[in-house]
Amino acid sequence: MWTIIVILFILWLLGAFGGRLIPSFPKTGNWVHVLIVIAVILVILKLLNIV
Repeated sequence: MWTIIVILFILWLLGAFGGRLIPSFPKTGNWVHVLIVIAVILVILKLLNIV
C-alpha cells in the first residue's frame, strides 16, 4: 500500500514540476492529480483502519 502511495506521489511531482525542470519531459495531464487524490483517500482510509 505504501509503495503505491509513494509511486503516485512521485508521479504527481513529476507531472506538476517535470515540464519546468526538464523541458523534454512529457506532459502527463490532469490524470496524475486524480491519482494523487485517490492515494490520499486510501491513506485516510488506511489510517482509520477501514481498508
